[in-house]
Amino acid sequence: MRRFAAVFMFAGIAGSQIVETPVPGDPVSIDSGKVAGKVLSSGVKAYLGIPFAAPPVGDLRWREPQPVKAWKGVYNADRRMPECIQVLRPHNINHYFGEEPSSENCLYLNLWAPASAKAGSKLPVIVFIYGGGSTIGSSGMALYGGETVAARGAVFVNFNYRLGAFGFMAHPELTAESTHRQSGNYAYLDQIAALQWIQRNIAKFGGDPSKVIISGQSAGAGSVSLLQASPLAKGLFRGVVAMSGGAWGNNGQTQALADAEKTGIKIQETLKAKSLDDMRQVPADRILALQEEFQVGARGGSIRVGGANVDGYFLPQTPAQLFAAHKQNDVPAIVGFTHDESSNELRRAKTLADYVAAARKLYTSDADQFLKLYPASNDAEAQEMGRTAAREGLVERGARNWAMAQAKGGSAPVFIFMYSRVHPYIPGVEIADQDTATIGAYHTSDVPYWFGTQDTLNSIHPTRRWTDHDRDLSRKMTAALIAFANTGNPDTAAVPWPKWTAQNEQLVEFGDTIGVQRMNTPRLEFMAIHGGGASGPRAARD
Repeated sequence: MRRFAAVFMFAGIAGSQIVETPVPGDPVSIDSGKVAGKVLSSGVKAYLGIPFAAPPVGDLRWREPQPVKAWKGVYNADRRMPECIQVLRPHNINHYFGEEPSSENCLYLNLWAPASAKAGSKLPVIVFIYGGGSTIGSSGMALYGGETVAARGAVFVNFNYRLGAFGFMAHPELTAESTHRQSGNYAYLDQIAALQWIQRNIAKFGGDPSKVIISGQSAGAGSVSLLQASPLAKGLFRGVVAMSGGAWGNNGQTQALADAEKTGIKIQETLKAKSLDDMRQVPADRILALQEEFQVGARGGSIRVGGANVDGYFLPQTPAQLFAAHKQNDVPAIVGFTHDESSNELRRAKTLADYVAAARKLYTSDADQFLKLYPASNDAEAQEMGRTAAREGLVERGARNWAMAQAKGGSAPVFIFMYSRVHPYIPGVEIADQDTATIGAYHTSDVPYWFGTQDTLNSIHPTRRWTDHDRDLSRKMTAALIAFANTGNPDTAAVPWPKWTAQNEQLVEFGDTIGVQRMNTPRLEFMAIHGGGASGPRAARD
């Protein structure tokens, strides 16, 4: 139906060819037809580009995902499919891995299984949801590949979901035509559809549907937090993993449907479209051009689209209200952040005088209390305390908020982590969107360790010199994820991981060493009351 195993000739290399290696025993029969994958050089079995929902094009633009039409014959799942339409990446930034095709026809997933996996193996399943500010991101990004995780013993799945205006635009006419009287949140409904596909089909690839955990980074962590809150996700996973993000950075609040609909009306007016049908006829690139963009150095239009709304369907209430009413999916959670991803005036202070001035500007009458909690007596201490206060005021506060909401509204445990290992850059290397001398443990820098994809950061431009410690740290972090999928607890012999409790606030730090740290409760209580004054993740590039 789609692609056939083929021999590809490379121009300029006479006689060279790549022959795909079929998976012994394929095709696999899933609920929409038969699929065949390929064996990678590691022995891992890969099934790439499987449709989990109908293409959201034409009349299906701005509708909840529809079932895939069953096919005859064998679907050759041998390559990734297009990313959901978005701005493209400059070639000299940290997260550039080559061009990907972009399309509205993008609801596909990728699956990697261990070499020995077969139906009935009942292996743990790790699902990853990409980030990117809700406007960029792709399951095809090399950083998010699952080959290494599969080689280490779990089935790994990632998938695309709609972005920007295509994934989040609400509009009164869309609400009126919906069976559920809702609009927007299409990105999250895509995610629900992918997780339902996994429940129906993962056993055929050796996975255990009762051992599925969902993970996400940045905006993907936000998705994870909303999926934990949503009644539509009940029974679709046994645990959640949030890397640097989540609704709890905003205290579990989301916008109302009526407010989200105003953005849709603004888009319609800007397009000069007379009706919803007219909007569905507009080429996708024109709609993309209207969007305000802040990722990968892009600009664009003036209309900001993205984020959840309380639509009465995916979110009957805000996450905070759902947790307070004990209506969330009460499953174990791993939540965490990186050491250097938050930035504000305190973080940017170079001198003690700058630091004190920033504290007085942010905390006014409570600045003296802040300075007692975050004391500094010289420029070096001011820089360190500024970094710490920015982190604790945003990402650490958000992780703790999540843990506190879970403790009050549920019984499942929460485990917190901080990633602090600075990547070992090649001396003198230049990366357009990073100052490698000061970037530290940046936003997203933990992802290649969780999934063993470190070498992808050298795939286009050599930038890192990975050490034995980096490889070992990655193996231990992956093992903790696999243990979490297997048992609901990430504790391993190599990584003893205590639960967070309100009486004993602890986290695991993954850095130059691995160890348990006590969180600074008095400082975090201050931030819980005052807010961190932080402006968001540093170097947010997915």
